[in-house]
Amino acid sequence: MSLAIMTTSIAPQPSRRLSVAPMMDWTDRHCRHFHRLISKYTWLYTEMVTTGALVYGDVERHLRFNEEEHPVALQLGGSDPKDLAIAAKLGEKWGYDEINLNCGCPSERVQKGAFGACLMSEPELVRDCVKSMKDAVQIDVTVKHRIGIDYEDSYDFVRDFVGTVAQAGCTTFIVHARNAILKGLSPKENREIPPLKYEYAYQLKKDFPQFEILINGGIKTLEEIDTHLLHVDGVMLGREAYHNPYLMAAFDQRYYGAQDAPRTRQQVLEAMLPYIEEQLAKEGGRGLKINSITRHMLGIAQGLKGARQYRQVLSDARQLAAGDPRIVLDAFSRTAAI
Repeated sequence: MSLAIMTTSIAPQPSRRLSVAPMMDWTDRHCRHFHRLISKYTWLYTEMVTTGALVYGDVERHLRFNEEEHPVALQLGGSDPKDLAIAAKLGEKWGYDEINLNCGCPSERVQKGAFGACLMSEPELVRDCVKSMKDAVQIDVTVKHRIGIDYEDSYDFVRDFVGTVAQAGCTTFIVHARNAILKGLSPKENREIPPLKYEYAYQLKKDFPQFEILINGGIKTLEEIDTHLLHVDGVMLGREAYHNPYLMAAFDQRYYGAQDAPRTRQQVLEAMLPYIEEQLAKEGGRGLKINSITRHMLGIAQGLKGARQYRQVLSDARQLAAGDPRIVLDAFSRTAAI
């Protein structure tokens, strides 16, 4: 009698090796569900949620998400340690896997609230904020920041910022490798005009080898990701992940060792149909319209012949008014992928 040798494959573990950046008005729960259908293991982030919205506002509206989104991190905007602790605790209660503090947003609205990128000028306050959150929760507390503010562009500035914040026990830093110009540039210009200095993030990893250092800013291709991973622990994609989401289809096998083939674009869209139906049934009474979901799906045809026609169908208010989820498949039928 021969004994069969049974082997079991160990499923890859999600990690911040690859992640999608928090992006205002974009990375809501519908966007994250869509992204999760493309990659099982890429780490996802919410839009920034201010502490005021959680301490004084509708907690459920801001924090509800779909279980399928895990791993998913909640990004907070604020500068009061007590309020941040309350918000972080709510995030943990609602099931988020990480709490991230925004120290990188340069918008005027954020500056008026004295948080975001302007916090980089107060590293001791950021340290106190992180300590307050870490004392309140058991999950990871991380910080996303720029390399400098305004025209302070020395490496020493960001090195000292990280060193000070680390005193609170923070061990994960997500480095948007540009300065934030607080006066004179719009948020869009702040994503394009200040020069990228990836070498600053690389040097942080050398100076703080014990910390997890992730890099963000202007990264668009698998080859660029490969290069960055030679120097840092993880890569965060921003607008490229939104405008060209199917790039993430390569992530699970390439960066997490997954064996399963990724869904095709068609299969991703087909998998979205029951989700769209469910959400419209649950939230239609609250005013949810189909375009609130389908607007996040415009980029999946990027690079295909017929992509423009696909986007045109999914941007046609008259056709969307019918609220029929099958519009996404009708739109996709205009591309060369069929």
